Amino acid sequence: MSREWAWRFTILKANALHAEGRDDEALRVLASEQYQPSSGELAIRKLRVESAANGSLGKPREAELALNEAERLCAALDSPACADLISVRGHMEMRRARYTSAHTLFEQSLASARAAHDQFLEADSLLNLSWSADEQARFDEALDWANAARSISVAQGYGDIAQAALGNMGWAYFKLGDHEKAEVMFLEAEQQAEKLGDSTDQVRWLLDVGYIYLDTRDFVAAERSYRQSLDLAEKLKSREDIINALQALAFISEQTGKLEEARRYADEGLSKAREDRNGRDEVYPRLVQGQVAAQEHDPAAAESAFREVAQSKDSPVFLKWEAERSLARLYEDENHADLADRGYQTALSTFETARSELQHEDSRLPFLTNASRIYDDYIHFLVSRGKTNEALQVAEYSRGRTLAEGLGVLRKGTSFKPYPLDAEQIARRAGGTILFYWLGEKQSYLWTITPQKTTLAALPPASEIDAAVQRFRKALIGPQDVLETSNDDGTGLYRTLVAPAKGLLAKNAKVFIIPDGSLNSLNFETLLVSDPKPHYWIEDVTIANASSLRLLSASHTATRKYASNLLLFGDAVAPNKDYPELSKAAVEMESIQKHFPAAQQKVFNRSQATPPAYLASQPERFSYIHFVAHGTASRLSPLDSAIVLSKATAEEDSFKLYARDIIHHPLRAELVTISTCYGAGSRAYSGEGMVGLSWAFLRAGAHNVVGALWEVSDASTAQLMDQLYSELKKGKSPDAALRAAKLSLLMSGGAFRRPFYWAPFQLFTGS
Repeated sequence: MSREWAWRFTILKANALHAEGRDDEALRVLASEQYQPSSGELAIRKLRVESAANGSLGKPREAELALNEAERLCAALDSPACADLISVRGHMEMRRARYTSAHTLFEQSLASARAAHDQFLEADSLLNLSWSADEQARFDEALDWANAARSISVAQGYGDIAQAALGNMGWAYFKLGDHEKAEVMFLEAEQQAEKLGDSTDQVRWLLDVGYIYLDTRDFVAAERSYRQSLDLAEKLKSREDIINALQALAFISEQTGKLEEARRYADEGLSKAREDRNGRDEVYPRLVQGQVAAQEHDPAAAESAFREVAQSKDSPVFLKWEAERSLARLYEDENHADLADRGYQTALSTFETARSELQHEDSRLPFLTNASRIYDDYIHFLVSRGKTNEALQVAEYSRGRTLAEGLGVLRKGTSFKPYPLDAEQIARRAGGTILFYWLGEKQSYLWTITPQKTTLAALPPASEIDAAVQRFRKALIGPQDVLETSNDDGTGLYRTLVAPAKGLLAKNAKVFIIPDGSLNSLNFETLLVSDPKPHYWIEDVTIANASSLRLLSASHTATRKYASNLLLFGDAVAPNKDYPELSKAAVEMESIQKHFPAAQQKVFNRSQATPPAYLASQPERFSYIHFVAHGTASRLSPLDSAIVLSKATAEEDSFKLYARDIIHHPLRAELVTISTCYGAGSRAYSGEGMVGLSWAFLRAGAHNVVGALWEVSDASTAQLMDQLYSELKKGKSPDAALRAAKLSLLMSGGAFRRPFYWAPFQLFTGS
């Protein structure tokens, strides 16, 4: 075999070892050949691997020398091998925390790849761009780059890039606050990396999924992931991965009260980071050192560490706001109330600045999850100091942000600025009493707002309420009537959630629920009242749900006058076996049509009822819009929830009217009714509430939306909807009309009196 071919095989082997994270072995293989190439393409390729391997091993000087020599050779040689050196230089800039410079280099690499029609280099460049965007806290941009890299890699069979892109997408979703989607991607990426023998990426995904477990308080699973990651990193002798695993173990040790272990891991990680002169890796263990000092009642050491992290140019934004939150809690514990107050506001302003930089609505929806603990701490701090109105303002500031911004009710801001609230005036305009909930980790709260006054009641922690809600929802859709079985959760939830406001609620009062957390999936009408005799709360009050006080205020401030006309879609042709035709759909549509003159209705049924037909129907012209169809609720991607209509084309999903398409067609409808299963959605986002089809129609501008919290019965729905429109025809408001329709079933004495039949439908009021 010629020397040239020997070197080609040697470089291929070294490249493979580098890709697997076995950089020491890669360098030994390169050094094992007796005759070293000093010029030409082989020399450039050899130097490229040397530079990359030394960079991964934390040897910046050796990496720089190899790359400089390769670039020198490329200056005199037009070789395809030179194209990849731009990305190697970009990697070097990333390790030096020069993210803007690295991003520019990766963009140059992408342009070069596209010009040369080199899809592998294109996918690799896109992957690198997602990395640099992530390090600059441009998380939705990082997601876009990684998704593009994955699309090319899956199509072309670039397995290693495909799994790395999947993991990068997982990290972007994690930092955007979407932990469920992130976990799915990390676990899949870790499995793919293991199959490919890519131990370096396997270490990363094990570590990253551990952070999800840590955030959700699954400490056993988190520690298991971190230790697996550390063991693998030590086998690979990957210094960077060892440091990252030590940092993670320091965090979990501190949170589980193992302060000596936390100190040891943090000290070791900090020592290694300082040896490498890596400022980014220094701030993580410093935060843990501050948290350990705070637990050990050493405020001076804790304050020094928190300030260092908060002010460091090397701190990623999510670490800055965590350090600022920790500093505020330290001041609170030390009874420095003014400093604590300013500290919480600083942390929330840092968060809001990051949120303002997000480009996509999909990204803003889950993002508040990242600040939920800061809000929770701050609200508890304000309440504990008797500042209940200020606490309500802070809680309100977190509610329905994405929805309000999309509707133009609220502008995106770059700082935390709660505005003064006249909550009583909002209640007067709405014509009812508002129950505003906050579910906290240690303490929950209920603000009862009447036209005359606002009162505050303390409630149990979120975990206790969540468990009861989950049990009660399960009972509601079960075979038995919860009223007949005297369900303890139904009565207990009423005592917990409503009884504190009972003295302020008159018979037949109008009540607006502004829920939080698991309460978004609870129909308050089904709560069981035991006095004077057991009954459902719907028998006492009229209930509507709202996302926030500001949206409730906007809804009842505007004056709306327009013709009463109907847009009706349904009785679709079954698109496939998963969505069979609804036997009662035609009956339901006929029962609705009879309430409107023929000239004031536009009906699309059977093959005419397609998604493009809705989008082209000028839905903004109609005051009432109604769908009789199947529905899908996507938990991982709520804006992929859809109304199932007839196929428009031969394309696979041409029968789905997606939530993400609905929001781009402005409405002014007084009422949109989604007579489908799970029309309300199946996923509640922190601060934003339940997101799905109902949210999409509110976002489009509908003033009220009726959507279902669970599967609906084809047998009872036609009767319910007929009664709803009969009550609307009498001049009743949508919330009162829906209540009357439900009561007609409840009082019927037959099977339909069970909540399973009438309670899934809930009214959401918008702007």
